[in-house]
Amino acid sequence: MGRFLGIDTSNYKTSLGVYDTEKDSIVQYKRPLAVKPGAMGLRQSDAVFLHVKNFEQMLPQLAEQLHGIDAVCVSTTPRSIAGSYMPCFLVGKTVALAIGASLHAPVYQTSHQLGHIAAALYNTGNLHLLGREFLAFHFSGGTTECVRVSTNAQNALCTELLLSSTDLKAGQAIDRVGGKMGLAFPAGPQLEELALKSTRTYKIRPSMQEGNPSLSGLENQCEKRLKQGESHEDVALYCIRYIEQVVQQMTQTLKERFGALPVVYSGGVMSNSIIQKGIKERFENVYFASPDFSADNAAGVSVLGAWQHSGAIKKDECLCN
Repeated sequence: MGRFLGIDTSNYKTSLGVYDTEKDSIVQYKRPLAVKPGAMGLRQSDAVFLHVKNFEQMLPQLAEQLHGIDAVCVSTTPRSIAGSYMPCFLVGKTVALAIGASLHAPVYQTSHQLGHIAAALYNTGNLHLLGREFLAFHFSGGTTECVRVSTNAQNALCTELLLSSTDLKAGQAIDRVGGKMGLAFPAGPQLEELALKSTRTYKIRPSMQEGNPSLSGLENQCEKRLKQGESHEDVALYCIRYIEQVVQQMTQTLKERFGALPVVYSGGVMSNSIIQKGIKERFENVYFASPDFSADNAAGVSVLGAWQHSGAIKKDECLCN
């Protein structure tokens, strides 16, 4: 088919990906947005500015990849639901439209969430699931959701929200707990490194309501444990084990409801080795991407561009009720 450029400008990373369908390979370029020490995130106005600065630095890599591009695909919304919007995605959209116009190439649009899911499908060898029904987790700093992915009668890729956090998101909880330990933002990899040094065993019952978790209590529990003198290693493990139990209970709820449908796990939180191990030991037909394809990336966006260009799927901005 050809070569397809993907662009994703999430709240914390500027990402480019080129999917070569003949070689079945993806080249990625990523630059994180600079977060000031001690800060727990970015304002949208700052994120927009930093994406513009990142593109300035990434122009040489981008120019190298533009030869032979058949189409461009860009994430323009956080999720595939009506009203989903974040200003930072306008930067990627503007760049994509400019490149498409200069190359006389079509520009396709998708959501950041579907990009995450498609990246996990590619990395785990499950692209054949596009166009079929499957379940997907998306756990990150801004999202803690389970969705059902399918195509409707118009051959559009759809997501139906099934379960979600009622308050704090999993990535937020990890970053806030890490911040209380003095870890740099984002704290996920550092927290995992600490947790792997702990030998504690925890019996955890997370707060759940009909399969939907509440994570605000996790932050409070970790703060209490730190004040009581527990080591950073033990509290880090408690935090991750808590989220692992959340994922297990949500997965169990979905398995009971949908049976043998495959489950794909995406988002930066799902790159955690402790969480992956716990889920794989308990459930079958579950798939986790490697860290490079779990955290924010444009790989899945480029894959979706190829699928839209081929006509295998049409627009993917649909909410299935």
